Amino acid sequence: MDFNYFAAFSGLTPEEATFLQQATVGLEERQQQQFLALYGSKRRSPQDILLFTLLGFVGIAGIQRFITGQIFMGIIYFFTAGFCFIGTIVDLINHKELANEYNKQMAYESMHLIKMRGF
Repeated sequence: MDFNYFAAFSGLTPEEATFLQQATVGLEERQQQQFLALYGSKRRSPQDILLFTLLGFVGIAGIQRFITGQIFMGIIYFFTAGFCFIGTIVDLINHKELANEYNKQMAYESMHLIKMRGF
């Protein structure tokens, strides 16, 4: 699959682009399009994670954890003010890794759905 397909995703990191290229090797054109549509609907941008993490400093800590599927951690962050802001600061520094980890998981799920359903 050509890199230009992935350029439409905002905040695409080189690691994510490489992973997506490797994941889509061997897919037919129709499967690639289905994968892109499904993955694009689940994907989180590192900038979005950064913005949600910054909200933790104004009293709504943990949103970044909720949107990345880490519900339990989100609840803990919410009730402890992001571990007294320490966890929020760590997430602020690691926002790209949070997004990459979540996006990789969503790519695996999307690929699994595409292959199982035989799109």
